[in-house]
Amino acid sequence: MARDDSAIGTIGVLIVPTRGASGPGEVQIRIRGGSESYLAWSETPLRKGATVLVIDCRGPRSVDVVEWTDPL
Repeated sequence: MARDDSAIGTIGVLIVPTRGASGPGEVQIRIRGGSESYLAWSETPLRKGATVLVIDCRGPRSVDVVEWTDPL
């Protein structure tokens, strides 16, 4: 399967916490007129409910995220 870069730059909410290098969590993002869930990888553990920014795509349903605070 090909990469799906359309998720990069979207904001989402973790529905399963990430564990840093120990494993992924799960993020739900609004994309393509609906909501979709992706495996979410982060450098450090992030809590369930954290708002995150998708910064890269690892594959068709797996993304890298960082915690995000809306600057506005």
